[in-house]
Amino acid sequence: MSVLPILTWPDARLSQRCDPVEGIVPDDLIRDMFDTMYAAKGRGLAAPQVGVMQRFFVMDVGWKEGTPSPMAMINPVIMAAERVPVEMEEACLSIPGLSVPVTRPKAVTVQWTAPEGDIHMADFDGFEARCIQHEFDHLNGVVTLDHLDPQARAAVLSAYEENHP
Repeated sequence: MSVLPILTWPDARLSQRCDPVEGIVPDDLIRDMFDTMYAAKGRGLAAPQVGVMQRFFVMDVGWKEGTPSPMAMINPVIMAAERVPVEMEEACLSIPGLSVPVTRPKAVTVQWTAPEGDIHMADFDGFEARCIQHEFDHLNGVVTLDHLDPQARAAVLSAYEENHP
């Protein structure tokens, strides 16, 4: 198992839509992504963040509180989203040191394939739903900055670029 390099903004791959996974995702890649996420102190990590342009991600929203709940979602589809919007600050491992307000649905219903090939569907709410939506955005080439209006984005990017030349 190893820690993989995480792509950082403005790497062009972070703005590209990923291809569906055909076949299986190697177990060692999933393990390496979990190791990378934990080492970076994150709660989710999408394949494009490590340069793999396929539709899958790993997440574990409870590990920091001592209740690990690791999941890998392959070819996820958000089937439904609650209409109640919630705004929260979000950080991203690919845009280090930056948190921005992002408005997302409070709850989602997701269908995905697990690494062993089983198809699942479940409802998620709260931080778990937010994490799924954040990682799902990565699969579509969307980063937190894309949720900002043009003026706020320009201001945030200017400050970010000063600290990350």
